[in-house]
Amino acid sequence: MNGVVVVDKPAEITSARVVARVKKILRAKKVGHTGALDPFATGVLVCCINQATRLARFLMYGKKRYEAVMRLGIRTDTQDLTGRIISGEQNVALDDQQIHAVFRRFLKVTEQTPPAFSALKHQGVPLYKLARSGTFLRKPPRRIFIYGIEVLDIKLPHVRFEVSCSQGTYVRTLCSDIGDALGCGAHLVQLCRTESGGFSLERARSLDALERLAEAGKISSCITPMNDALKGIPQVIATDALAGKIRYGQPLTQEELGSPDETTSLWVKVTDTKGNLLAVLSARRENGVYPYACVFANNKNRRS
Repeated sequence: MNGVVVVDKPAEITSARVVARVKKILRAKKVGHTGALDPFATGVLVCCINQATRLARFLMYGKKRYEAVMRLGIRTDTQDLTGRIISGEQNVALDDQQIHAVFRRFLKVTEQTPPAFSALKHQGVPLYKLARSGTFLRKPPRRIFIYGIEVLDIKLPHVRFEVSCSQGTYVRTLCSDIGDALGCGAHLVQLCRTESGGFSLERARSLDALERLAEAGKISSCITPMNDALKGIPQVIATDALAGKIRYGQPLTQEELGSPDETTSLWVKVTDTKGNLLAVLSARRENGVYPYACVFANNKNRRS
């Protein structure tokens, strides 16, 4: 059972607890996710099962899409509803045009300073642990991409919006920064991830639904095979001879793989003629060969 399961994470549960439940439901040896959600957040949590845990690093770099609600007029130390209020005003005097104009400005944002309450580490200690003890540290600004942002509804003091962004973007920091740009402050009060790594909320299953499928012996119906999970990565179909070389980790040349250098992707996947994933390679040659990222010589999730 090697593949990807997309879970619709419920609120008030950590991503780690979701992973633990999926592991129990599937009776899997290993389960990991491709990007945590805060406990209060809901939506797409991509879980990699068994050998597919090695695919997490390829899946986490895809676009993320969120639907969020921000509360204008109140700032919190965590930039979301779980934090302590540090400033606030009851009456927010803004019109829709002002709000739309500021949101449009954030399409040009290319850097973001991570929040003090985050899982990023300083000397091996998560920043949120330091912040809870009274030591507030900030990491330097990081490069991010906002591919799209749209206001969906305005009912002051709340604004509901959708954002499509790169991995590493903090939506609560985005809310805080938008609030500062509006001059009134803001914090995140609701968050749902609707897409991650090419997997949408429509494809996600609740934990209860997974349990029912497992009890009925139909759990395989919701598992995406490893090759299909990497649908955004260019594919090379290996001959039997090439598959044999991959199985033993032998160097692969451009003549054997074709022309993967023509792609802008960082990676190339190699499958057998039945679509089973054999390996993921770097798309950039080193000393005339393509470095291996990972090999699945004993992939048992075979297509017949």
